[in-house]
Amino acid sequence: MGHRLSQIATRTGDDGTTGLGDGSRTSKDSLRVAAMGDIDELNSAIGVLLAETLPEEVRADLLDIQHDLFDLGGELCIPGYTMLKESQVARLDARLSHYNAGLPRLAEFILPGGSRAAALAHVCRATCRRAERSIVALSKAETINDAPRQYVNRLSDLLFVLARVLNRFAGGADVLWQQRKNQ
Repeated sequence: MGHRLSQIATRTGDDGTTGLGDGSRTSKDSLRVAAMGDIDELNSAIGVLLAETLPEEVRADLLDIQHDLFDLGGELCIPGYTMLKESQVARLDARLSHYNAGLPRLAEFILPGGSRAAALAHVCRATCRRAERSIVALSKAETINDAPRQYVNRLSDLLFVLARVLNRFAGGADVLWQQRKNQ
């Protein structure tokens, strides 16, 4: 594993650079740092969602996802290093199938809302999509493994499905978009 922080305020970033896990330094506005930051923001948003009352299996899945995101951040912070495994992507696929099986068929577009927990899951989903765009941009500039890109793509789908699950858990349903004619 790369360097661990024993001191938080090091002042080494005052020049606009930050240290990567391999000891090298890069600009704080680099594509790699942007992707790392988006994954960190996503993990934090999931932490806010975890502060809500949730079904226990959703809570357990979100905690696993937080650990996976920490692995993903670690992989991004050490160029050429692999931490995220294909099995972690496969686990998301399995959980997506599990939750989706209990939901009614989707016939309309869904607005991000409903219960507070569902709305927060939608915020996590949107944050995940931004993280995905950052990882794709990084992969065009530097070589990275496929698993990070695959993981965030599956995760955004899972977060959408979890928002639907959480609305039902709260006793509600999806908030459906209604096309408004002649506004």
